[in-house]
Amino acid sequence: MSSREQNTKGPAQRDFKEAVLSAFGEREKDLRSYSPLSFAFLGDAVYSLIARTVVFSEGNRQAAKMHQKTSSLYVSAKAQAKIGDAMLPYLSEEEADIYRRGLHASPEHHAKNATMEEYMKATALETLCGYLYMKEALPRFLELMQLGLRDLEKGSISS
Repeated sequence: MSSREQNTKGPAQRDFKEAVLSAFGEREKDLRSYSPLSFAFLGDAVYSLIARTVVFSEGNRQAAKMHQKTSSLYVSAKAQAKIGDAMLPYLSEEEADIYRRGLHASPEHHAKNATMEEYMKATALETLCGYLYMKEALPRFLELMQLGLRDLEKGSISS
């Protein structure tokens, strides 16, 4: 493992993941044995927690208002597709490969308020998020998300 990879591991994330695995008697498996949709399954929850944390940290308000903002700006297939598109130029070769695997996965359904293309891009984003979480490189995903959101706000990526 390179020193850069060691520096991207978040101690709190590692402690959380290890605490969960330890509490339930599980152990880590080889990440290469997981399908893209398995990473997307986990990435969906991790991504949602990130978005909810961002919205929550903006200040106390009604839960319904926080939910509406989270859904419209971050956690919808359409929003995730835009954020994923904005992240693409910043992905390493390995990250781009994981993203592509998620993009070409075959989910059994898709969101009712999104096109199939948007849904596939959202799945790819969740795949990358889940993979980086399990790799204990969540800080890297947060960096990518910040870059993607910055480019969206600047208008570098068409909405």
